[in-house]
Amino acid sequence: TVEEGAKSLPMELSEKQGVENNGFVQNEAFDDKETETSNQAEPPKTCNVDVDTAAAEELVLKPYAGMPKEVLLKFSSQARYRVTREILFWLIIVAAVVLVCATITIIALSPKCLDWWQASPIYQIYPRSFKDSDMDGNGDLKGIQEKLDHITYLNIKTIWITSFYKSPLKDLGYGAEDFYDIDPMFGSMSDFENLLAAIHDRGSNWCFWQFPRGGAEQEQMEVLVESRGEPSSFTLEWCWELDRGCGELQQQCQAVVAPMGGMVSVFGNSSWQFDDVRKQCYFHQFGKEQPDLNFRNLDVQQEISDIIKFWLNKGVDGFSFSAVKFLLEATHLRDEPQVNKSQNSDTITAYSQLYHDYTTTQVGMHDIIRSFRQTMNQFSREPGRYRFMGSDGDEKEDIEATMMYYGTTFIQEADFPFNFNLINMKNLSGNSIFEAVNLWMKNMPTGKWPNWAVGSPNAARISSRIGKEYINVMNMLLLTLPGTPVTYYGEEIGMENIASENVSEECINSDPVLVTFPEKSPMQWDGKVNAGFTEGNSSWLPVNSDYQSVNVEIQMAWSNSTLNLYRDLTSLRNNELPIHRGWMCYIWNDSDVFVYVRELDGLDRVFMMVLNFGQESTIDLQAIVPSLPSEAIIRLSTNFSHVGKAVNTKLIKTEMGEGLVLQYKTKKPVHTMQAFQGKCFVAEKACYSSAFNLLYKNC
Repeated sequence: TVEEGAKSLPMELSEKQGVENNGFVQNEAFDDKETETSNQAEPPKTCNVDVDTAAAEELVLKPYAGMPKEVLLKFSSQARYRVTREILFWLIIVAAVVLVCATITIIALSPKCLDWWQASPIYQIYPRSFKDSDMDGNGDLKGIQEKLDHITYLNIKTIWITSFYKSPLKDLGYGAEDFYDIDPMFGSMSDFENLLAAIHDRGSNWCFWQFPRGGAEQEQMEVLVESRGEPSSFTLEWCWELDRGCGELQQQCQAVVAPMGGMVSVFGNSSWQFDDVRKQCYFHQFGKEQPDLNFRNLDVQQEISDIIKFWLNKGVDGFSFSAVKFLLEATHLRDEPQVNKSQNSDTITAYSQLYHDYTTTQVGMHDIIRSFRQTMNQFSREPGRYRFMGSDGDEKEDIEATMMYYGTTFIQEADFPFNFNLINMKNLSGNSIFEAVNLWMKNMPTGKWPNWAVGSPNAARISSRIGKEYINVMNMLLLTLPGTPVTYYGEEIGMENIASENVSEECINSDPVLVTFPEKSPMQWDGKVNAGFTEGNSSWLPVNSDYQSVNVEIQMAWSNSTLNLYRDLTSLRNNELPIHRGWMCYIWNDSDVFVYVRELDGLDRVFMMVLNFGQESTIDLQAIVPSLPSEAIIRLSTNFSHVGKAVNTKLIKTEMGEGLVLQYKTKKPVHTMQAFQGKCFVAEKACYSSAFNLLYKNC
């Protein structure tokens, strides 16, 4: 049988002196035979076996895992392996080229990312009034650090701290005596460094410092102490009479200077002050304690550059330069023209009674500002560390002069001049708000970034300036306009000015200027004594009498509060692309309401703001924008009970001081409609691709 034949085969091979590899299992019969054979020394017999050499070769060369290099190379030249390898090689090359091209295309088409000073609202702090940490009644740097959680709660990452340099505080800190030091009232340099580190540790939080106007204490600023002596390298740093840096004064200075009608300081009366030591008059545009620096002297310019570098090396992220239009005076000072030419010049004592043609916005001023920018650019080379520069031109009547602070297409100055149009309005209405917004937007150079403020240390608070009922709608306007909003501390809870009768007579006698700045009252943190501002017995200015109902603590717990509406608005601004960087188009304005939309190319989600700055109003928006959907959802409202409700766009009703943020979807954005051409603006244009979930700029 087959089985028997298979069993007998090994034995037969053995008997015929064949060699069998039986899986390395020893064959006893074979061993015995091999021993006998070797003993007999018989010559080996040949066994002929027919073998298919082609089949054997194929069997040997079959690829297997772990084959050595020599075997592998035998296959590499075979067509079936070579072609596959080449296909894979070129696929990898093509994929790499496509990836590189796609990356370059995305970079080329991507819009410029918003910088830190564009992405977040700015929170402006007057340090003496924010938080007192050492119970002396004055706010300080440690107090600001204690309250950083509040700023985080507001969804704000940029802090603007006004002047805290060492100063006699004659002008509430704007006249510095040492630009390299912290006033002891606010703490030490160590306190400053700790505050800066704490700000930067809070997730890309940034801050910038205010550089005060161009005056300094005459006797105490170190670099200028030699100015009273004989002419030297520093003598020309002050503006003295007799053509020493500022031109020849045409009148004889007396020991007691009477008001000179031709030259009046911002604070009133003569701009010249007699100096007993030098027996000459020096020029001051502000208080007599703030002699004007002569910026035509290169040593002065270098000193200011060194001051900027000092603070940038400390780690600050930018500067605000205040009152820059006063940097230079005409080379030959003379009496300035009177507003009322028939007025007796001897009776002129107010700044507003003259045209200041020779003491403001002189030729060469913008060159100095550009030099500031160039100094700051030296510190902007590190990725993610751009240094911001703002300026306060204060050109209230000349919008073109204000826009010059942006610089030109080729020469940069400020990132933006601060915009006080919404503060300087003489009356409140839907039309006046529109005019203030439009004035800036239509004059702003192409490609520049706008900014807005509704409060400042030098203006009455919103509630005192225009009324409590408009606090929320003004904050809604501020946080939904394109650009960077600036909030003065306390406006997020609706603080009011303190009444002058609340200031003690002792305070008034010691420093009469305190009464003129009621908007600097201490921050109202809670309902405890002194509003939680200080644990001391008193504060440098009294807190407002309404602090028990208007404070941070109580408004955090109250959902329908000014504070929580402000927080919702900052969240909306930060998270919604159309509001963050989209188009703004004017829809309607009248004596009561101002209506505008924010939209982004490629995104069908649109936000429409209906803001009431007058009396109760009803408006048919569909008649103005025919493509508008019949219904829109109230995303946010100054009346929290309306949030989430649907409204008929043919019948939008608002009460006095009410604001609505409406949300709807459309395939036809307003900025593409012919009827609204010239009414739409965009600063950093971007388009949205829903397919790739990214922004691009070539729409």
